[in-house]
Order: sequence, then C-alpha cells, then structure tokens
Amino acid sequence: MTDKRSDKDLLDGRLLFAIPKKGRLHEKCLELLSGADIQFRRHNRLDVCLVMNHPMALVFLPAADIPSFVGNGDVDLGITGHDVILEAGMQDQITEIHRLGFGKCALQVQTPEHGPFKSVEDLAGKRVVTSFDVIAGAYFAEIDERLNLTGDKKTKIQYVGGSVEAACALGLADGIVDLVESGDTMRAAGLHAIATVLQTEAVLIKSNAPHRAHHAPLIDLMASRIAGVLAAAKYVICEYNIRRQSISQAAAITPGRRAPTISPLEAEGWVAISSMVEKKNIANTMDQLVEIGAEDLMVFNLDNCRV
Repeated sequence: MTDKRSDKDLLDGRLLFAIPKKGRLHEKCLELLSGADIQFRRHNRLDVCLVMNHPMALVFLPAADIPSFVGNGDVDLGITGHDVILEAGMQDQITEIHRLGFGKCALQVQTPEHGPFKSVEDLAGKRVVTSFDVIAGAYFAEIDERLNLTGDKKTKIQYVGGSVEAACALGLADGIVDLVESGDTMRAAGLHAIATVLQTEAVLIKSNAPHRAHHAPLIDLMASRIAGVLAAAKYVICEYNIRRQSISQAAAITPGRRAPTISPLEAEGWVAISSMVEKKNIANTMDQLVEIGAEDLMVFNLDNCRV
C-alpha cells in the first residue's frame, strides 16, 4: 500500500499527458516531445514517468484508450489518431488542438479487385468486416437509408481485431473497411479502394471537461511549443541578396508568414532578404529567385520556432 500511495503522491499536481505506448504513432510522438524540450526518462518501459523540467507526467497508453481518458478529464493532454477519436465516439468531449502531420492514413472501403462490387452502392446490403465498426456502421447506415435498405437487407458490419485484409479471401466478407497508408498490403491481398470514408492523422487533444482547470496555462504552453516544432519541420529560412529594384518581385516569391525581412547592404543598390519558406517548395522558390537576379542564396533548417 505504501508504494501505491507514493506513486499517487508523485503525480499529484502534475499535468498528465497521454502518449501511445506502441504502434505507428509512438516513435513520432517521442520525436515531437524531444523537439518541445519535454525531458523524461522511461525506466523499464514503465507506463508512467515524470517529466524532469515541467510539472508533468507522461502516461503511455494504447492509442485507442487515449480519447476516453482525455474526454473524461482523467488525463489533461493526449496524442492519438483522428480516426481513433471518432471510433471512440469522443469527438464532442475533446478539442483537437493541432493536427500533427504524421500518422497520415485513409480509412477506405476495399473490395476484391476482380469482384462484382465496384462502388459502395454495390456493396450496400452485403457483408463488411472492419476494426472500425462504429465509423463503418455510421457510414453504411447513411448509404442503406439512401437506398431504402431495411431489416435483413441492411449492410452487415462485423468487427474483427486484426488481419482485416484477409476477410474477403477467406470468404468472411464481401468488402472491408480499413486504414490504408501505402496500399501495398491491400494490393497484395487482391483488394482495391472503392471509397474513402475519411482522411486521418495524429492529433494533439485536450479535454472539454478537465478535472484540473489550473493546468490551463501549462496546456497552452505545451500546445505552443508543439506548434513551434511543427512549424520548424514545415519551414526553412531562405536568405539571399538582390538588387533594390527587384524587391517587389522577390517579396512576391518569398512573402514569408507576415513579411520578408529586408536589410540594406554596403554595396549600393543591393539588399539582403530573409524569409520563411515552406520546405516542400524551396527548390522551385530558389529557381524563381535566380531568374529575377537573386545571388548568394542560402537555406537554413529550423530546429524550433514560434509562429
């Protein structure tokens, strides 16, 4: 009993932040925490560990459980998939603070590539196997209603916990609803997509009914830090020199988030410009700058920022 009381005492007054304990989101979450300077040591793969530089504790949970813990106010912050929130039916009890840009997948309706079902209307009324029976049930309920399918003619949704892609080959289903990232697994199983139910990715969430309202400033601070990490991954700094008469053209190419920084050079008629540019566009941006006479172009990665 003494150990249990000691553990509880250590957590008293701390913000609780739920992180997926394994799976496709876990490693990316650890990278995000590191970028936000959330320092911790997880001893012996324990499911709870203290943050050393903030009054916080990390709670490692199955991703599917995180929406309920956060939505019920038992945990203050969490990271999980948008699809997991909908499947748990917790979308009205949590707020999605940030979409995090990783764990991107599509929840799709898949059928045998050479089978008779080419659309969801073809599949309606048949057998569908999925790990997302709540989302799939609601999706096909709308289609059944639109097609006036009632009683035994409604689509039959069956839950399975894994290996969903094998259901059609085993004769257990006419189609499936499952997450697709690259599509390689589905193609290997002889399946193809006939509809996309939703696009999903990892999200940072907080409770709409927190039990510890005094943590609001720390929640805002963590949200701001994570937003900085996300922006740093999205943007680079582009610096270059250009003739003063070309400033308007240069500013149109590199407008920055608010405006570019323009500094005079000792060389008469020249200025230096510094601007944040989306990383995915930097090659085209540099090509355009060279075309209008920009020189000495340099690009710098961001470790962190606030925007």
